[in-house]
Amino acid sequence: MLKQEANFFRGVTVILDLLALIVAFLVAYEVRLKMGGVGPFDEYRWLLLIILPVWYVVITRFGLYGSQRLQSVARIVWSLIQVQVVAVTISASLIYLLEPRGVSRLLLGYFVFFSLCFLLVTKVGGRLVLHLIRKLGYNYRNIIVVGCSDKALEFIRLIKVHRHWGLNFIGIVHAAEDVPEENMNRYPLMGRLDDLVDICKDNPIDEVVFCLSKEYLPMLDVYVRELEILGVTVRMVLDLFDLQQSKTELSLFHDDIPMLTFHSKMLDANQLMLKRGMDIIGALVGLTLTAVALPFITLAIKLDSPGPLFFGQKRVRENGRLFTCWKFRSMYRDADERKKELLLHNKMSGAMFKMQNDPRVTRIGNFLRKTSLDELPQFWNVLRGEMSLVGTRPPTPDEVATYDNWHRRRISIKPGITGLWQVSGRNEITDFDEVVRLDLLYIDTWSIWSDLKILCKTFLVVARHQGSF
Repeated sequence: MLKQEANFFRGVTVILDLLALIVAFLVAYEVRLKMGGVGPFDEYRWLLLIILPVWYVVITRFGLYGSQRLQSVARIVWSLIQVQVVAVTISASLIYLLEPRGVSRLLLGYFVFFSLCFLLVTKVGGRLVLHLIRKLGYNYRNIIVVGCSDKALEFIRLIKVHRHWGLNFIGIVHAAEDVPEENMNRYPLMGRLDDLVDICKDNPIDEVVFCLSKEYLPMLDVYVRELEILGVTVRMVLDLFDLQQSKTELSLFHDDIPMLTFHSKMLDANQLMLKRGMDIIGALVGLTLTAVALPFITLAIKLDSPGPLFFGQKRVRENGRLFTCWKFRSMYRDADERKKELLLHNKMSGAMFKMQNDPRVTRIGNFLRKTSLDELPQFWNVLRGEMSLVGTRPPTPDEVATYDNWHRRRISIKPGITGLWQVSGRNEITDFDEVVRLDLLYIDTWSIWSDLKILCKTFLVVARHQGSF
């Protein structure tokens, strides 16, 4: 549904197809070489200058670089067979036009066979991999639908039928006079339009899709703006809103339903792929360093105070999802019980607790915090995809419960081990609203280069022990 993501996956598919064609040509040449009758490879590699562009143009003309989610495997196979017939005909004509003596027809025949096999692997295999990833619960979006019209019913039906799209339908929200019809009763009814913002705050909702008749459009402005503040993506049949923060995208759902999408965060599929790759590499390096330091940290913690080595705490990530954030234990075991009596000493104004010279922190815990060694286990969260190297600080559920609506947009992206707040004063910042403003600035201006800059600054901050207490 996202144009940027579609362009990204199209680019990946084109590259895989071109590689498949090159490999098919090499295999075809090796098979033909063993039979005899062909010369050195250098005499034939010029054929790739014809084969690659011709196959690319023909594959494009047959629509195989568009969305294949609705196409059956049989339909894809048949389309590829037609591609082979048309492409080899064009290629053979061009080859014999440039080389009247011709080339081995068996070589072209083998190439057609192997290219068909390898293209099937890239098309069908890639489709199955994406389907498996979504079936395992990854790369999906939680969606609620506002409205009970025929369009809404068709939209929900499409999502239900095509689960491999990665869209997880949660339920329906209806307007005051928009009473659900009998055929809508089989879907979860989450509440009325007046409760929409609270529903999104109480549930991990990624997107809200408005499917209301045009008479409801004048009253939707306030809901769209509130959802923008929460960091929730909004889609609707069609309307225009003058939003200050969201990026707008006009698209067609299922090539049928026109929609406007308002993104309250930067979405660049190419850079997101690089970010995840950087996270994986960084997590592996970080876990390797953790393994080296583990015996020394374990001994220090165990000798300093009784209790477990690791401390796991429930934190909030994208749009209300919960996960266990891991750290090396730096406090005494009764830290949570003693927090209430220390609230008066909170140096932060707002939904965050920070205290200088916190008596709950152990001696070795103080050292671990100043050196940020206590956060090494979070590389495991990064490897699992629950956190990123760079992002916003993951809050506790209790903190999120006290958020103003505009605060919640900071949890609309994946949290990070470090972030703009940590390198802009770290714990020296005592105003929670300022922390949020830094997080929103990071979200609104995000790029892979900004992540690299923050990582470099993080190394300097940690090395100098800046902002630690």
